[in-house]
Amino acid sequence: MKIENPVLPGFNADPSMIRVGDTYYIANSTFEWWPGVRLHESKDMVHWRLLPSPLNRRSQIDMRGNPSSGGVWAPDLSYADGKFWLVYSDVKIVNGAFKDCTNYLVTAEDIRGPWSEPIRINGVGFDASLFHDDDGRKYLVQQTWDFREYNHPFDGITLTEFDVETMRLRPETERTIWRGTDVKLVEGPHLYKINGMYYLFCAEGGTVWTHQEVVARSSTLDAMSFEGSPYDPFISNFDTPRSYLQKQGHGALVDTPSGEWYYASLCARPWHHENESVTDPRGWCTLGRETSIQKVEWTDDGWPVVVGGHGGQRVVEAPQDAIETEAPADHSQHDDFEASQLALDWNTLRVPFDESMGSVGGGTLTLRGQGSLCNLFDLSLVARRWQAFDFDASVGVRFDPTNYRQMAGLTNYYNDLCWSWAFVTWDEKRQCRVIEVAQNDFNSYTSFLRDRAVPVPDDVETVWLRTRVRTQTYGYDYSFDGEQWHDLGVELDAKILSDDYVNQRYGGFFTGAFVGLAAVDLSGYAATAEFVDFDYRELSE
Repeated sequence: MKIENPVLPGFNADPSMIRVGDTYYIANSTFEWWPGVRLHESKDMVHWRLLPSPLNRRSQIDMRGNPSSGGVWAPDLSYADGKFWLVYSDVKIVNGAFKDCTNYLVTAEDIRGPWSEPIRINGVGFDASLFHDDDGRKYLVQQTWDFREYNHPFDGITLTEFDVETMRLRPETERTIWRGTDVKLVEGPHLYKINGMYYLFCAEGGTVWTHQEVVARSSTLDAMSFEGSPYDPFISNFDTPRSYLQKQGHGALVDTPSGEWYYASLCARPWHHENESVTDPRGWCTLGRETSIQKVEWTDDGWPVVVGGHGGQRVVEAPQDAIETEAPADHSQHDDFEASQLALDWNTLRVPFDESMGSVGGGTLTLRGQGSLCNLFDLSLVARRWQAFDFDASVGVRFDPTNYRQMAGLTNYYNDLCWSWAFVTWDEKRQCRVIEVAQNDFNSYTSFLRDRAVPVPDDVETVWLRTRVRTQTYGYDYSFDGEQWHDLGVELDAKILSDDYVNQRYGGFFTGAFVGLAAVDLSGYAATAEFVDFDYRELSE
């Protein structure tokens, strides 16, 4: 059996992988997307099943108004004392000198929940993880943020003892245990005790092409006691620009029941336009940061190294003791909206799906028009990840707008700055419904069809919209019967929905592209749109 990377395609960043018995679990960052923290489980590291998210109540996290790529950063999943522990950050500022964040802890006896109400831990820095020592003591390990302009903002790795009786940190025990290498930007720490030594895994170089993971170790947890590995970087693609996987770094180590070792890392897969160099720019990652798994071996002098070299491999040997399970060949999805709750693949922005957004069930997803797709507070958008470079997605829309401020349709969305959509709206000149295509490119808004917007016949109840994504470009189609499709004549550059494009002008570039359904009513009358028979169909590579 083989592990084919990435094992979690599409936006599944910052993996925290653990094993409990014969089952492996991965927790991933979700940033501003709701619900918070994405969980998967597997028996073989090859096939992964999506689980309910642990942060599914407003009382656990309040992200309304959070900036794009704020919210839940680098959750840490662990298991000790008969229960699961989950540490996560809520980051409120993305750009500038400050990274205001609060770190929280929730626990559960069952990975599927219910998860507890959160305990506020601290705000020293993001990427916090909880280390359970074999003597029963616990420690919070975290990146440390320094906002002062005369220091480097990544101020080393801080360790603080956690009191299990009070479920609070002991601030007086805080100390810096390592400052990383000269690559800087040390973050994403995970601490392990193996054969009597403490091993500290950290990401460096920023979550871009220079990203890497390094390892340090110490016989104690004293201040500044850790020394870096002579084999660093542990994993990196900075010097392997032609590798299928790029940006590998931030992640977590796990052992198998039979004593093998593996490392789950974030990664990305760039593509290029035909007229671009394959090394500069290195490419555009529209699927965001994904999860890969690499096999690990140990040197004679006790250091971990990635099998096959620090660039990693696309195909990796699965654990010898793996229990093979079945899983779908791809992530295609058809939703007839018969269920009274949204399927696990669906996400909303910052807040849960509730009556202020709409309702679902009985064959229809109903969305109440709220703010524009630039809105950070009140937005009716239900979306799912792009998980393949090539796919078709379609939906039927029933919508009767009375003015041009009312819109409903199908969107390809990265964040509030970069998105596009095909939508039904009202043309006051022709006094009829029309289909328009528009794009928001760093708040440069373009309506492509204008006077050529397609009129919707009065007797058409359902307008069908489809997007065709083909790696480098994508477009939109329409149909009045769900069978005969017509190209809307707009071809868009997919790079605008990539981490790397957003990174050129904005400090939060951590998610990935989504395809979704949205209703907008800027007139404030909450005009409702009905969506039926959503279909997301991945095409074979």
